[in-house]
Amino acid sequence: MEKELTLLLSNRDYETAAREAEKLSAEALADLFNELDETHLIPFSKALESDLMAEVLVLLDKSLQETVINGLRDDELEAVMDEMSVDDTVEIIEEMPQEIVRRIAELDDILKLLEDRNYAVLKPLLSSMNATDLAEVFEETQQDTDLLILFRILPKDLAAETFVEMDADVKEKLIHKLNDRELKAVMAELFLDDTVDLIEEMPASVVKRVLAQSDSETRAYINELLKYPKDSAGSIMTIEFVSLRPTMTVDDAFERIRRTAIDKETIYTCYVVDTTNKILGLVTAKDLMLAAKTDLVSDIMNENVIYAYTEDDKEDVARKISDYGFLALPIVDREMRLVGIVTVDDAMDVLQEENTEDIAKMAAITPTAKPYLKTGVFTLWKTRVLWLLILMLGSTFTGLILNKYEAMLSTCLVACVPMIMGTGGNSGSQASVTVIRALSIGEVESRDVGKVIWKELRASFLLGVTLAIACFLKLIFLDGMLLKVGGYTWDVCLVVSLALLCTVVVAKLVGAILPIVAKVCHLDPAVVANPFITTIVDAVSVILFCGLSILILG
Repeated sequence: MEKELTLLLSNRDYETAAREAEKLSAEALADLFNELDETHLIPFSKALESDLMAEVLVLLDKSLQETVINGLRDDELEAVMDEMSVDDTVEIIEEMPQEIVRRIAELDDILKLLEDRNYAVLKPLLSSMNATDLAEVFEETQQDTDLLILFRILPKDLAAETFVEMDADVKEKLIHKLNDRELKAVMAELFLDDTVDLIEEMPASVVKRVLAQSDSETRAYINELLKYPKDSAGSIMTIEFVSLRPTMTVDDAFERIRRTAIDKETIYTCYVVDTTNKILGLVTAKDLMLAAKTDLVSDIMNENVIYAYTEDDKEDVARKISDYGFLALPIVDREMRLVGIVTVDDAMDVLQEENTEDIAKMAAITPTAKPYLKTGVFTLWKTRVLWLLILMLGSTFTGLILNKYEAMLSTCLVACVPMIMGTGGNSGSQASVTVIRALSIGEVESRDVGKVIWKELRASFLLGVTLAIACFLKLIFLDGMLLKVGGYTWDVCLVVSLALLCTVVVAKLVGAILPIVAKVCHLDPAVVANPFITTIVDAVSVILFCGLSILILG
């Protein structure tokens, strides 16, 4: 068998060799690997199934393991490591150089290193990781004491960045564990808007301690930012930006950036202001780098500045940043004085938060700030029960209408009621979701209600006709002829089909108009989404169906 494998490898038929290798034990394959040169080693490793390659990799010596790992692409290596146990992975990690450790170490492996208190491997590994990935490690750490250990072995600036990315409950646990000196060091590394976000999501006891570790100037800025309404641009802006004077030369501008950049959240875009802090224009780092050292800032700045006011809705500001592709947007007061900027990372957080709220409202759930798995059962009950009660009471009207007319309808007509109601609800939901999205991204305004009605009227008629024809044929041929269900005469089928057509048209119009009405009334359009529209359409569809049945069939 090994001779056949060697022959296949010498002919570079690696796929066939990999299939033949499945007949050998992992130990025999490991011996074969020791005899292969790198010309065949890497292609053969790539061709092997990931589970078999994982078994072989554990048995190889350190140098051969390093050669194989370096030869595999990230996706190939990930597939192999997924087949390996945590203990085997950790054993490999302990002997590998850092560049390889970074490629193969996953969350479970890091937690195992922490459990084994293997700080010699853990510290350089964590120090090379991204803050967002580190925050995930902190969230999966079970013991509060381990949280503190992890935090203390991180470099100071990386620890602060990771702190910002953590969930609120992890931050709170960590703050309780940090001593005053450590907490003060963390607060000193945070940008001001991150400090404000922290204060807004922490309980009063933690806020008091956080503020106690901040200097008086920072506390003054925090208090100023906290005065802005919760949903305003002022509540998410930061005052840590680079400002320049129009009389500065490019050389002067670079000197100012070098001197102040360490405390600024972004330095790519610099804002030009006068002595009263009124915004005059902006320049980018690219503009400065391409200009001569002696050029004046006023000569190269862009005077057409797009900005927002402090009281503007933060979602509108986030949309503006998204639409224009900005890294930051200047925020001014009513006197056009520059008071802060909103950066793209904060804008993304706002959009994610707003989208999450919209999804919750569209499902008739009160939005909650906590992740699903960290939300208590009682909280889930509280966020859902009110809407379910309202919708249940609304549905009773449909039952009352059906009870009133049920005696006048034949059995086959009553059997069609769920189909009519279900199709109407689905039709209304389609229209409402489309219009709500168009409203949220600014494609549709309240003044466009006429255009929306005309478009949905035509689309709903085409859809209704299509469904009505399909329904008529289904009742006549499938139910009446093939399944031999009695009562489905042509006039009964016509009534059901006409009712379906009318229901689809009405449902589409209701689904399209209600979100616009909600916006005119200064409500969130998502509030009137699927559940409410379905409840309304159910009642309307039953009335239409019963009315047409009585009118046509007597």
